[in-house]
Amino acid sequence: MGGGFLFFLFLTFYTLNPMKSKQLPLVLAAFAALFLFVAGCNAPKKNEDATAEKAQPDMAQIKTEIQGRGSDWAAAVNARDANAIAAFYSDDAVSMADDYPPAVGNAAILESLQAFLAELPEGSTVSYDTQEVFGDEDLVTEIGRMTRKDASGKVFYTGKYMTIWEKQDGVYMCIRDIYNDDQK
Repeated sequence: MGGGFLFFLFLTFYTLNPMKSKQLPLVLAAFAALFLFVAGCNAPKKNEDATAEKAQPDMAQIKTEIQGRGSDWAAAVNARDANAIAAFYSDDAVSMADDYPPAVGNAAILESLQAFLAELPEGSTVSYDTQEVFGDEDLVTEIGRMTRKDASGKVFYTGKYMTIWEKQDGVYMCIRDIYNDDQK
């Protein structure tokens, strides 16, 4: 019942009641009590979700998990296993490697990886270092550094990368990445 309807009832009762003057304070008090009751029943409820603090993701734990994915990725690169590297990518991922056109989809990424691995010097290794992560449990952006060493352990390449990870079936999968050299 809205306030306008209650006011209409009050006016109807008041105009039809022959004992208007004696009952006016009582009628007004009843009207006010009824109005407050109805207004209280119709008051919007507080959104409990909006007032409760949203749990913040444990970014340190997520960074550790992402660094673990990077270490596994490096192991696959060092093993020269293009299929194992491609398995880190979602089916619809986009990879934007330095000196290559964007590779869209897992098949194109696999082809790009095979070309990349064929160019790596024999015995060289790569490592990835997660510098920063941000986002939430489901979508994480990673910023990192990569280092390549020759067979003797001498650094011959450094670069940077940005990877967007999406949690799919409980595992972070790369949906977008871009990386390039620090210097030519």
